[in-house]
Amino acid sequence: MDKCSDLLAELERSLIQERTKAGRVAAQARGVKMGRKPLLTTQQVAYARKLIEDEESPRVIAGLLKVSRRTLYRALAAIKV
Repeated sequence: MDKCSDLLAELERSLIQERTKAGRVAAQARGVKMGRKPLLTTQQVAYARKLIEDEESPRVIAGLLKVSRRTLYRALAAIKV
């Protein structure tokens, strides 16, 4: 009896995985973006670049934008303005 319930649980799990995958593919086909939203907009990154050119400290810039220095550096590397 245990093997039968194990088999049904495994079948149920595989069906859930298939439906989830199909739903993700359909959402991406509709243009839905997956994942976290970026913390900094392109305008904020451009502003940060301007402040860096004006020799402002990255610590101060990160504080102004309310993000960590690491987030600031990642955004500067990822978004080329």
